[in-house]
Amino acid sequence: MSPTLDLRVAVRPGRTVLTVAGELDMDTAPHLAEATGTIDLHRRTLTLDLSAVTFIDSSGLNALLALRHRVGLAGGALELTGLRDQPLHLLDLTETRPLFTLRLGH
Repeated sequence: MSPTLDLRVAVRPGRTVLTVAGELDMDTAPHLAEATGTIDLHRRTLTLDLSAVTFIDSSGLNALLALRHRVGLAGGALELTGLRDQPLHLLDLTETRPLFTLRLGH
């Protein structure tokens, strides 16, 4: 059985919230890129609610870094919320945590 990634988009004034659930890994990272490819990022904040993400591997991290770059080019901002221990540990281990705006409280 392949891991799945559940994505839900909510558009609000000046902000888009993408709720992500499941594992963000080699099999599912392309789904995140595909889903965010249709979102208007121009001067908007994209909030990724990752509170239901149980695991992120290097492919998932690469997808987040690529998304951060794309949002920046569009003059927007990327915000990560609700990260669990494993994703936070990955960001710390790879020293990429300072590259992201994190909101850890709910």
